[in-house]
Amino acid sequence: MELPCYCLLLLSCLQSLSAHADFFTSTGQMTDLLYTEKDLVTSLKDYIRAEESKLEQIKRWAEKLDSLTVTATQDPEGFLGHPVNAFKLMKRLNTEWGDLESLVLRDTTGGFISNLTIQRQHFPTDEDQTGAAKALIRLQDTYRLDANTISTGNLPGVKYKSHMTAEDCFELGKIAYSDADYYHTELWMAQALKQLDEGEESTLDKVTVIDYLSYAIYQQGEMERAMEYTKRLIELGEETAEKKKKKKEKYEMLCRGEGIKMTPRRQSRLFCRYYDNNRNPSLLLAPVKQQDEWDRPYIVRYLDIISDAEIERVKQLAKPRLRRATISNPITGVLETASYRISKSAWLTEYDDPMIEKINDRIEGVTGLEMDTAEELQVANYGVGGQYEPHFDFGRKDEPDAFKELGTGNRIATWLFYMSDVSAGGATVFPDVGAAVWPQKGTAVFWYNLFASGEGDYSTRHAACPVLVGNKWVSNKWIHERGQEWRRPCGLSESE
Repeated sequence: MELPCYCLLLLSCLQSLSAHADFFTSTGQMTDLLYTEKDLVTSLKDYIRAEESKLEQIKRWAEKLDSLTVTATQDPEGFLGHPVNAFKLMKRLNTEWGDLESLVLRDTTGGFISNLTIQRQHFPTDEDQTGAAKALIRLQDTYRLDANTISTGNLPGVKYKSHMTAEDCFELGKIAYSDADYYHTELWMAQALKQLDEGEESTLDKVTVIDYLSYAIYQQGEMERAMEYTKRLIELGEETAEKKKKKKEKYEMLCRGEGIKMTPRRQSRLFCRYYDNNRNPSLLLAPVKQQDEWDRPYIVRYLDIISDAEIERVKQLAKPRLRRATISNPITGVLETASYRISKSAWLTEYDDPMIEKINDRIEGVTGLEMDTAEELQVANYGVGGQYEPHFDFGRKDEPDAFKELGTGNRIATWLFYMSDVSAGGATVFPDVGAAVWPQKGTAVFWYNLFASGEGDYSTRHAACPVLVGNKWVSNKWIHERGQEWRRPCGLSESE
């Protein structure tokens, strides 16, 4: 069978790319990457056009039905007194809405995702990125260029001007820091700080930049200047502490059931339903009870999702293994105990008991997400005053190596079983949005930590409130990105 011309061209490009290594050492070889990126952009634009066409069809349908239903509901009996209107209503609900559902569910991501997946294995490596960064530093020294000149792109003889973001400058500074090159660490951290001070929008934290900067200056023996930056660091720290204090007050209010931000109008849009996850075979005969808990971020609760017998078995397996729960230090990556997480936890695998595999399969059936790349089932028991203060489940941009050792990407979603009722306290609260979810034995709550674009949803910062009276048992499943490529298609905007 003959391959189409574009397939032969793609294979030719990939063979050419696979023969290359250390892209940063040759501009000639790097040109291949531009064509690779151009091909990906073309594929991405095809996907966007397909999505826009689909949305345009849906929009036309919605506008047509909007005007029709407004007219019809003004005099329902009179409208349906016309036999053609009655026939068309039956036809729409029996046939046309089904066609619309098929249109909405139609997946247009296949070509783009397939192209990206094929070409990603031939992308530059960390070594290429580091090599290119060190090349910039080398040029800076040889031609005596200051960091601002390079960052603004004002190089002599340039045809295509390009500027650097604060994050770009910070990355150069970190690479220099990793080589104990404190001179260039200072230059690039100072440039990153300058751009932040000038108002550049960035997710980069000034505290982090100044921390690197003051240490680099100190390492070069300039104590007074290092002290000046340290004082600024302390001032920023005090501002941050004040903000944290206000956030803590908000968190504690929610734990007491105060300050919940759900208006009656928003509350009226939350529903209960029987849910079969798009006719999942395992749920067709016994759909689960799904209950909306919050709209933004979207949090749902599943009722009667784990039986008393299963709960007792999970607790029985976990009790001998319970150890003080730890957190990952964001700087060192080392697991350690912390005063803001007071509980004991244990990890259970499907090899420990067939019931664990059954529970994992149930989570996969309900969420539609791959469990093979998820973390094992974590069981936690909170003691006297047991809590877990506000935190994110996903790794943020300043924690690029948060789950690197797992090799399964970031935590895309969280599933949380409540395995006991709690007499008082113990709620799961989301301080940034004013949401509170209360423990209810036999239920589970679920939410996405990442948008479909892969960006973190910062509204999912949450906490386990201290247990006032009672004993709190939970178990959770942290679901990761890898394996979800075909189960949860990517979005195009950051907040999608």
